[in-house]
Amino acid sequence: QVQLVESGGGLVQPGGSLRLSCTASEFTLDRYSISWFRQAPGKEPEGVSCIQTGDGTTYYADSVQGRFTASRDNAKNTIYLQMNSLKPEDTGVYYCAARPCYGLGYYKEGPTLTYDYWGQGTQVTVSS
Repeated sequence: QVQLVESGGGLVQPGGSLRLSCTASEFTLDRYSISWFRQAPGKEPEGVSCIQTGDGTTYYADSVQGRFTASRDNAKNTIYLQMNSLKPEDTGVYYCAARPCYGLGYYKEGPTLTYDYWGQGTQVTVSS
């Protein structure tokens, strides 16, 4: 059973920054592509970013391009999402998910995924 754990969420003012972390025990994260999804109240999760296994290519939703940066630290078995210039619309529960990057564009309705494991999420609130 793949278990992912997110951390680093919190309350931040607009324009501020947060760094989210995603780690796992008992399996090696660099064998998987890792996505970040966020879920606003009453909405379905939406894909924010993905970092691909192997070459580490990153993908971002248009809404966060230029503000968010995904990275890996294989020595720490951790994936990071650095979030800068945060906006109130970035508020939501952020999940890391081990799933191929072609799965970033959808939550459930889409091509069959070869793997799909999710963490429990961490709350990010952007408010003054």
